[in-house]
Amino acid sequence: MDALLAALADPARWRLVTLLAERPRPVGVLAQLAEARQPQTTKHLQTLERAGIVTSQRTGQRRIYALRPAPLRDLAAALSRLADTADQAGGPRATYDRYVRGLHAERAAAAEPGWADGRSFRFVRSLTGGPGLVWRHLTEASLLARWWTPDDLRVSELVFEARPGGRIVQEYRDADDTDGSDLVAGRAEGVVDEVRPGERLAYRLSPLLPDGGPAFTAHVDLGLRPTDTGTDLDVHYRITDSTVDSADFIAGIEIGFGQSLDNLADAVGTPQPTQPATKAAHTKGQEVQP
Repeated sequence: MDALLAALADPARWRLVTLLAERPRPVGVLAQLAEARQPQTTKHLQTLERAGIVTSQRTGQRRIYALRPAPLRDLAAALSRLADTADQAGGPRATYDRYVRGLHAERAAAAEPGWADGRSFRFVRSLTGGPGLVWRHLTEASLLARWWTPDDLRVSELVFEARPGGRIVQEYRDADDTDGSDLVAGRAEGVVDEVRPGERLAYRLSPLLPDGGPAFTAHVDLGLRPTDTGTDLDVHYRITDSTVDSADFIAGIEIGFGQSLDNLADAVGTPQPTQPATKAAHTKGQEVQP
């Protein structure tokens, strides 16, 4: 496939392929139609032949070249599969497009400091796993690291001191950046406010801007309620101290935090949320109930 793509990448060779798609032709005629010198045309045709795109046959004093359709059909099928993978409903590209739409809207709204203060989100998950198991996944760093990022990221540094006043540090990188050679995708620092084991966890967390300053403060309140089948987790997420530069972070909250909670559901044994994934309020101080 690499040789095929390399051969077709040259505009002059692509022109010869289009001419041969019409009918087999000799070198001299191809050179005339392509408005090129014959030696140069011969070299291009030889490259195409080595790549398996064309075949040739000497007839008398002339060499006739013909197009081989099969490699082109194979290439077309491979490109179609790539397009289908990228375009799958609800896939990573669809999520990216959704984020970009939100990004443009948030950047337009971020006119002055405090522009997003009071914005709130609510996330609800019904989890298979008792409050004790869920609590461990919310407070133990080794378990938090398994789920506390969106799907395309991984935790690269994590501190979570599950006590009032305890320190929180979260750093994450691209999921495919296994050796840490790429730039850090994000970092956040915060503090734990309230700890009621198996019942309630509250903390403040601030994503950091490139200069090290806080983008905004997220006030996160997680309530756990035992059920006959496990635990209902109710998360309230409220924004204060928003800066103009926080738009890029805020645009990703609904998608990113929602994906993290889906990962939590998987970690404690639930393949899918039993209630709508997330609902976000887009007016200050308003909460949307599921």
